[in-house]
Amino acid sequence: MIFTIAGKELKALFASPLAWLVLTAMQVIIGYSFLRRLDDFLQMQTQLVQMGSPPGATELVAAPAFATAAGVFLFAIPVLAMRLIAEERRNQTLVLLVSAPVSTAEIVLGKFLGLTAFLVLIVALVALMPLSLAFATRLDYGLLVGYVTGLVLLAASFAAVSLFVSCLTVHPVAAAIGAFATLLSMLLIGDAAGDGLKARGWEVAASLAQVLSPVRNFEPFGRGMLDTYAVACLLLLATVFLALAIRQLDAWRLRG
Repeated sequence: MIFTIAGKELKALFASPLAWLVLTAMQVIIGYSFLRRLDDFLQMQTQLVQMGSPPGATELVAAPAFATAAGVFLFAIPVLAMRLIAEERRNQTLVLLVSAPVSTAEIVLGKFLGLTAFLVLIVALVALMPLSLAFATRLDYGLLVGYVTGLVLLAASFAAVSLFVSCLTVHPVAAAIGAFATLLSMLLIGDAAGDGLKARGWEVAASLAQVLSPVRNFEPFGRGMLDTYAVACLLLLATVFLALAIRQLDAWRLRG
């Protein structure tokens, strides 16, 4: 049943003009960043040749494209996720869904997987940009895999947070604004809290605060590192907010 709901949500996203608009805007922004960096890379060839161990296209062209995608996801995912629960409640279709022989956990996980599958397709399109250079230059495929993995985990954590916020209101626009505000607050507060606790010597508390800073957990992937703690933080963040979404939907179901 989870995959049935996920498939339904994925089809709904492909049928939504808003999703196509967001996808187009993302590709334009990320594509512009990629081409701009590619032009800079080509103009730097003379200087790079004179260096002993020069950075390649992966570091100078692909890395900024993935960093741009991570920043754009901060705005795009709340917009894509705003209708998942809020619009169902506003249109009174969620009542039919929860009255079916399906648990709230299956509803939440199905909607989450549907959105995440759409985001994985976006990440794949981003990855195709540097891969298009494979026949003209040497790429660091290990670093590219790290970027793709980090971006997928970051997108999944953003999707879980946005899905939870969508459970709190019947107004999709309010859900989008609330999700963006929540993600931005986590970014700012998580970084500040982590740095402050680390400066006081409270390493354990600082490590726990890192869970609330998904962008910081994405950074090790950009350095070619498979940081298992960063992976655990991103997965834990997604799990916690999915559990909160299930709990919120259960409470709404009991209220009738």
